[in-house]
Amino acid sequence: MLRNIPVNLSGFRLMVTEAPTMKMRKDDEGREVAVTDREGAAKFVVSLFAKAKGEKGEEIRVTLDADPGEGFEDGDLVELVDARVSPYSFKNDRGETVSGIAFSAAGLKPLG
Repeated sequence: MLRNIPVNLSGFRLMVTEAPTMKMRKDDEGREVAVTDREGAAKFVVSLFAKAKGEKGEEIRVTLDADPGEGFEDGDLVELVDARVSPYSFKNDRGETVSGIAFSAAGLKPLG
């Protein structure tokens, strides 16, 4: 399956709707643990409202490869560094197939 497909979001206005936080998941015992890459570096996640001029817009969650640092708050306009998408498909606990695309980026920077 194709992974990490580069995506050009330059025609979109990206506004923070939830400030970046460390990405967490539940382990086999149901405890919250940090999501890391193969080298052990923590991943972060940010929620953005993506809107093209004249379009309706949509909220997206983006996994960031590194800590974007302080200063990103609700309402800030931002750019994604090296934005990409990866398609996914899996069977959930009820046997249903769940498919979609996951957004990720190397980082986040203030617009302007």
